[in-house]
Amino acid sequence: MAQYVMSMLRVSKVVPPKRQIIKDISLSFFPGAKIGLLGLNGAGKSTVLRIMAGVDKEYEGDVQWQPGISIGYLPQEPQLDTDKTVREEVESGLGAVMEAKQKLDEIYAAYAEPDADFDKLAEEQAKYENIIAASGSDVEHQLEIAADALRLPPWEAKIGPLSGGEKRRVALCKLLLSKPDMLLLDEPTNHLDAESVEWLEQFLVRFPGTVVAVTHDRYFLDNAAEWILELDRGQGIPWKGNYSSWLEQKEARLEQENKQVDAHMKAMKQELEWVRQNPKARQAKSKARLSRYEEMSSVEYQKRNETQEIFIPLGERLGDQVIEFSNVSKSFGDRLLIDNLSFSVPPGAIVGIIGPNGAGKST
Repeated sequence: MAQYVMSMLRVSKVVPPKRQIIKDISLSFFPGAKIGLLGLNGAGKSTVLRIMAGVDKEYEGDVQWQPGISIGYLPQEPQLDTDKTVREEVESGLGAVMEAKQKLDEIYAAYAEPDADFDKLAEEQAKYENIIAASGSDVEHQLEIAADALRLPPWEAKIGPLSGGEKRRVALCKLLLSKPDMLLLDEPTNHLDAESVEWLEQFLVRFPGTVVAVTHDRYFLDNAAEWILELDRGQGIPWKGNYSSWLEQKEARLEQENKQVDAHMKAMKQELEWVRQNPKARQAKSKARLSRYEEMSSVEYQKRNETQEIFIPLGERLGDQVIEFSNVSKSFGDRLLIDNLSFSVPPGAIVGIIGPNGAGKST
């Protein structure tokens, strides 16, 4: 096995208008590593995944993949064939396996031909049986387990009319069952209920390949991640451990950075006072110190994005009821989604809407 499945060497990325979101990143990824990719919104997490997947080629630096590696990539908005059924779309991720099953059916039929070449057919039969065996346990059983765990729509449902969340679950199921060497997952827990997230955690823990996942689900990161890769001000900072241990070292690192910034600003202040107090500072004997001040003042210190307080003025009173539902029903075709629903929301209420996938929460 190769030492690394992928390496990034001095990779940088600039987006309009000349904003550098990735700066000189050099990283290598171990086989079988489970990595959570973290960073502020706009830090470049999805961009890094696209570069690793080979989708984004507009970058500086070099990315090297292990020869022959297969990569599975789940973007935030996966593209599916709207004319296919759910089963057809999921099975398309099992390309080699499903093709092997079809070829076996053809071989079994060919045995009945009067001029059949039994030796050749037996050789081909062994070849395709090995492909199916390499996929693990029975394929049909795998399909049913994954479909149930991820709450997929019925197998015969067409992709086109599905909701965004349903399409995303279909794409995730298809990707996981394809069993690539490396999984790149952008917000994999979106549109999953608690039971589905738990199943996904267990699947990834057992998955033998490398996983890099962008997610804001800290419980998922605690349970599934062995490494944390933080994108901070364009830099990639790896940490061996789960989310909780990363938080502890992050606090200590930020405290150290603050001390360094304070020391830098103090030195800057001293140099500035010296320059102002010496009108002949530009004489040859003082040029060295003046150059030191200019060098210090040119150093770029990027501040972290601190949480700001947003003031939202109070609006006019809305009366005794903000929202009132009375005997509301909703159907999609023959499927009754909401039946005779009645409730009211008073002013100041904070309401959480819960339910399994497909129960009608977004509706």
